[in-house]
Amino acid sequence: MEFLQPLTWADALAAKAGRPDAVPLAGGTDVMVDLNFDRMRPTALLDLTRVYDLAEWATAGEHIRLGAGVSYTRVITELGGWLPGLAKASRTVGSPQIRNRGTIGGNLGSASPAGDAHPALLASDAVVEVESTRGVRRIPVTDFFTGVKRNALEPDELIKAILIRPATGPQEFSKIGTRNAMVIAVSSFGLALFPDERRVGTGIGSAAPTSRRAPEAERFAADALDWTGREDLPAEVAARFGELVADAAAPIDDVRGTARYRLHTLSVMARRTLGWAWAAYRRA
Repeated sequence: MEFLQPLTWADALAAKAGRPDAVPLAGGTDVMVDLNFDRMRPTALLDLTRVYDLAEWATAGEHIRLGAGVSYTRVITELGGWLPGLAKASRTVGSPQIRNRGTIGGNLGSASPAGDAHPALLASDAVVEVESTRGVRRIPVTDFFTGVKRNALEPDELIKAILIRPATGPQEFSKIGTRNAMVIAVSSFGLALFPDERRVGTGIGSAAPTSRRAPEAERFAADALDWTGREDLPAEVAARFGELVADAAAPIDDVRGTARYRLHTLSVMARRTLGWAWAAYRRA
């Protein structure tokens, strides 16, 4: 196995162009597990940990530009005010050691249906910036996941950054697991309110071949909520929202849970997160 360790982004792109088969290595929290369990044997590893620009974030116009190498811990400690949904999702990832090492870009690149960052990124309309020696592309996160552990990257492309608009309203994240910590999601759900647009964003995790949104639920909630009067959330609106979120999923039975259980938990999480977010909006 060849080990490539570029020191600059330009060198990383050149290395990837020369070795499209090289597997990118960021935090290593997914790649190293696969190597240890002999689930993959790549011909080359492309270590990006010394490309320090990837571990930076900055404001960029209307967005936060999150370098692909920014860790979960830094999202929690530095960006919770701007990206509360992503920060809440990051708090559920593994142990402190995993959160220190794991990166948002790596979570996207692995494209696991159970990726903890995915529902929050979907709910907040994130855009994934990818680059190769041929140029830069920006891919809406809704188009980034193409199948189980498959994404829209071309063989010579690397994830450079994630562009996310700072929250304009309450955001929530909920996750069901077989225990309280250090667990892969049985199902998960992210929600974002956009009061300035009278719109709701959603993200479903671990309940379909890819993480996905619930468009019908979003449209229903946007029309049903009293954005001006900020009245209590009607129980029937919350219940219908939960039903529509569950309808958008396509889960399977596996060792972590049944499809039926996943649909039930999604409905419950959707109702609860909408209630939490709406209560926060009414208090604002």
